[in-house]
Amino acid sequence: MCMDSSMELLPGLPNHVALECLIRIPFDQFPAAASVCRGWKAKIELPEFRHHRKTAGLAQSLIVLSQVRVNPTQNQRAVKLLAPLSYQLVLCEPETGHWSEPPPVPGFPDGLPMFCHLVGVGSELVLIGGCDPLTWQVSDSVFIYNFVCGMWRCGADMPGGGRLFFGSASDSDRMVYVAGGHDKEKNALKSAMAYDVAKDEWIKLPDMKKERDECKGVFFDGKFNVIGGYSTEMQGHFERDVEAFDIITQQWDMIQNDFLEDAICPRTCVDGGDSRLYMCRQGKVIARVGIKWQVLAKLPAEVSNVAYMTTWQTKLLVFGSSKFGEPHKAYTMDLKNYTWTKVEAPEEYLGHVQLSCCLEI
Repeated sequence: MCMDSSMELLPGLPNHVALECLIRIPFDQFPAAASVCRGWKAKIELPEFRHHRKTAGLAQSLIVLSQVRVNPTQNQRAVKLLAPLSYQLVLCEPETGHWSEPPPVPGFPDGLPMFCHLVGVGSELVLIGGCDPLTWQVSDSVFIYNFVCGMWRCGADMPGGGRLFFGSASDSDRMVYVAGGHDKEKNALKSAMAYDVAKDEWIKLPDMKKERDECKGVFFDGKFNVIGGYSTEMQGHFERDVEAFDIITQQWDMIQNDFLEDAICPRTCVDGGDSRLYMCRQGKVIARVGIKWQVLAKLPAEVSNVAYMTTWQTKLLVFGSSKFGEPHKAYTMDLKNYTWTKVEAPEEYLGHVQLSCCLEI
């Protein structure tokens, strides 16, 4: 058994060969592998380990969902009338079709904070804010789940008190960006900040030029884009514009008006990782190519009422229902040929999806 990282990872094998073995371990076995010895643990926890897996084509895509708990034996319509919805974290491995649940978030035995944000940063999941599912008290808490050790830890609280319906996104490396939303008095905000996950530190950023409640944050083209939203005076009347925070200059770019074709909630807008943005509009998937939006495909009828959308590799994943109150389904669309494939999921994982994020581990 190896005792430290300077010794052989696998007895009798050069360490570069042993590393080729380690990077082939499935991500859900990382906690077990990391407990074998200090050498393995140190190697698996290095950022270079994840990069090596990705370069070798061995990185596993993982979609994390904030999803309503569903008991297949109960009448769901009756449950909705008698009790508040309870959300849980669900892990979906789209390539294998495997569904599972991570350990519960510390301090939330009755379900996830409502409207919390989920952001993937490297091999970690960051859960920010939300409100207590029973008391509705707005939270400024931060929790980080590490997929290597399989454990949660508390992060530094979000500064400025609790806020809801803000935009958030990650550079997928170490930083999470937060902007807009509203405070406890429901005043729309234009303040912004960044969270360094590795240092567990919040950094104040310059304010946006406009208040943006219910905006959507997307990290795209090296910038933190904050799309749409509305001011306190325009409650519920969405803007069509966007402003982007330049990571290099540490300043906000000029507001780009008429970024969206319609004044709608931009919650489905996502980065496709292919220099395009995607979103759903009027029963169709559209993509922003250059400065224009183009229709790509019609949504399947079973998910025409879209709850949430995310992307991974060269595919797009849509969660939704045929109409309000119906069970949720999931479909993937191949971004190369725009064909749809239904995702099979156990009944207990067909609840409403409030938020999601994608990681490559």
